[in-house]
Amino acid sequence: MEMEKYKPVMALVMLQFLTAGVALFTKAAFMEGLNPTVFVVYRQALATLFICPISFFSAWRKTNKPSLGVRGFWWVAFTAVVGVTVNQNAYFAGINLSSSSMACAMTNLIPAVTFIISIIVGLERIRRRSVRSLAKVIGTCVCVGGAMAMTFLRGPKLLNALLHQDHTNWLLGCICLLISTFVWSLWLILQVPIARHCDDHLYTSSCTCFMATVSSFLMALAFGKTDLPSWKLDSSLQISCCMFAGFQLAVSFFLQAWCVSRKGPLFSALFNPLSTVIVTFFGALYLKEQTYLGSLLGALAVILGLYIVLWGKSEDYQEEAKDLKLQNEHTNLSQSDSVPVVIVDKAFRSSELLEPLLM
Repeated sequence: MEMEKYKPVMALVMLQFLTAGVALFTKAAFMEGLNPTVFVVYRQALATLFICPISFFSAWRKTNKPSLGVRGFWWVAFTAVVGVTVNQNAYFAGINLSSSSMACAMTNLIPAVTFIISIIVGLERIRRRSVRSLAKVIGTCVCVGGAMAMTFLRGPKLLNALLHQDHTNWLLGCICLLISTFVWSLWLILQVPIARHCDDHLYTSSCTCFMATVSSFLMALAFGKTDLPSWKLDSSLQISCCMFAGFQLAVSFFLQAWCVSRKGPLFSALFNPLSTVIVTFFGALYLKEQTYLGSLLGALAVILGLYIVLWGKSEDYQEEAKDLKLQNEHTNLSQSDSVPVVIVDKAFRSSELLEPLLM
């Protein structure tokens, strides 16, 4: 029983190490000449090969076969193009132009950006006299301010100060990472209409992976990768990087989905900054990435803002849990039969799924 309690924690720690490994691995492969656009295609294709067979057998065993419908199909297609293809191309282009530690630090902005978009589309409300709402607003402002500091206020070098890095490339890389953060937050919001059309998350994720593979391939062709040498993997590092990243993409889906179903999205999001710490340490040690005072302080501000936002969300979750308990008592249903189902459904359907499932 004691071991069962710590399984979600161990799974999330392992997931953060896998996420950090992808960031470090891809940066090393990019330094060796691997093109980010080509890498995204291979990664998506391998993830599709992992997920689709499992999704097929899972759907085959069900009495009611999952179906997207016409509207659901277009929602998934739009999400695959914007939330996955554009996101991953911007994310890995940002890693290539800046650093892996910067990329991981920027992902901590996702809860804040998701909160802003949720307000715009009406999925979140701000109550003027509510401490929770005030905490979420303040945390969002701190996150955004930290991201701006990381992008524009580099400051003096702290590690690997003798190495030279083009300031233009660094700024362009940070802008790509900000674009990635925005479209990934939009991906989270789009899960709400997708879930309304099909509640089988494994099925919709496999469809998204397949469509993202096709759109990533078309985007690579649009960027001029039309000759065979552009698609050639020249070293074992590049081959193993694509295989590991594709495997991580598929495994992270299952680990994240399982942890969210056991502990909820808030618990999962608390582990986000761990990958930033891992990548910053090993990136400076092995990849000789430069560390700046402004970037470090900005990253700390983003993490601080993240936890302020999450504190505000934790209060919301506690209030939702109380409402569910009262509703459960009112309908005279057993807690074991109704509450977990509603909580899991809420976790997956809400725009507050703060941790990316396919990142």
